[in-house]
Amino acid sequence: MKLIPKQENAVYYLKDKTTKEILYGGAAGGGKSALGVLWLIEQSQSYPGTRWLMGRSKLKTLKETTLNTFFDLTTQLKISNQYNFNSQTGVIYWNNGSEILLKDLYAYPADPNFDSLGSLEITGAFIDECNQISYKAWQIVISRIRYKLNEYNLTPKILGTCNPAKNWTYAKFYLPSSNGTLNESRKFIQSLPTDNPNLPQSYLHSLLSLDENSKQRLYYGNWEYDNDPSKLIDYDNIVNCFSNEFIEEGQMFISADIARYGSDKMVIMVWSGFRVVEIFTLSKSSITETAQAIRTLATKWRVPNNNIIADEDGVGGGAVDILKCKGFVNNSKPLREENNTVEYQNLKTQCYYKLAEKIQSNGIYINCKDGTIQDDITKELEQVKRDYIDSDGKLRIIPKEKVKEFIGRSPDYSDTLMMRMYFDLSPKFFTF
Repeated sequence: MKLIPKQENAVYYLKDKTTKEILYGGAAGGGKSALGVLWLIEQSQSYPGTRWLMGRSKLKTLKETTLNTFFDLTTQLKISNQYNFNSQTGVIYWNNGSEILLKDLYAYPADPNFDSLGSLEITGAFIDECNQISYKAWQIVISRIRYKLNEYNLTPKILGTCNPAKNWTYAKFYLPSSNGTLNESRKFIQSLPTDNPNLPQSYLHSLLSLDENSKQRLYYGNWEYDNDPSKLIDYDNIVNCFSNEFIEEGQMFISADIARYGSDKMVIMVWSGFRVVEIFTLSKSSITETAQAIRTLATKWRVPNNNIIADEDGVGGGAVDILKCKGFVNNSKPLREENNTVEYQNLKTQCYYKLAEKIQSNGIYINCKDGTIQDDITKELEQVKRDYIDSDGKLRIIPKEKVKEFIGRSPDYSDTLMMRMYFDLSPKFFTF
């Protein structure tokens, strides 16, 4: 079966001794599912008695899509008589003793740590549309790749395929590949529909007739477009934050997101009006070190105590007590806004909506020349999305734990930006 050049490129990395994680695709029609299925077929046939994983976010979708690609390709290869599929167990049993396990990798609330995969041992894995799973699921699957590797002298491999998405696939593969910082154990290969000579012209025309965001993503493979209707901030407006030098200076403020037991980083932002004039970060700091850092910045920029706000949840309360500054309680009641009937789930949600409005109107400037911090802020702000979008109840945003799954870390920068909005609300309105 003849592969297209981009697939051959991926096969090279699937067979080398250095690469362990491969992300393939980045547009529609690039032969993503076919590549993954062919790789599993070849590996299962080549190494008797091995065990492989074929995964996707939902098992039902996996059976309706990727599994059908498997059936089609084994028919074309005339090897349908060399395996049996048990639909009850979700396992493909090869005549040579190898197996391909079909797995549901959705992050169910009842199993957030994927304990259902705890005893699993596999030789390698292919995850189709991996942008639909969490980064934790990806990592858990990698940790299970050890079965018969020594026996066949194999390098652990995981292959993921996807369309462009602003989540961990963007942060861990696409962006590092674009700026030349991708770890040597990872590879990203972008395959576009125009790379696949087997696609009918009618399919290409149908992609070109999509809305602009979908066309940019699925035809041109543009990762900088996001057509998620739940998002609150457009990518272009986020990027503008770093060039909106016209924003006027004003009253001085400090907002601080306090690290929780060393698991997150402490982020402090100094504001002049809606200009971020300094960003200070510190990892694994004690409460006294955190308080001293905020006090030092307050002295440097002449910020009065009542214009300082810090996350009071968890260990942050200790810093608030030391500084005698304002404490931000995420789940507290929202501030009442006169002439506004909109209801928010909590104060954090209200401030994030106000932050989104401010950024959408190009009302914030972030003076930051550090490319890594700019990228981190951009990724975090792109995850500011409405939760329960079809609900008529109180406005909600996607919870922090879900954002952590998407980007692989805590959204410390965006939380710090969000808390600044408290000062834009509290002088004008009163609390419940």
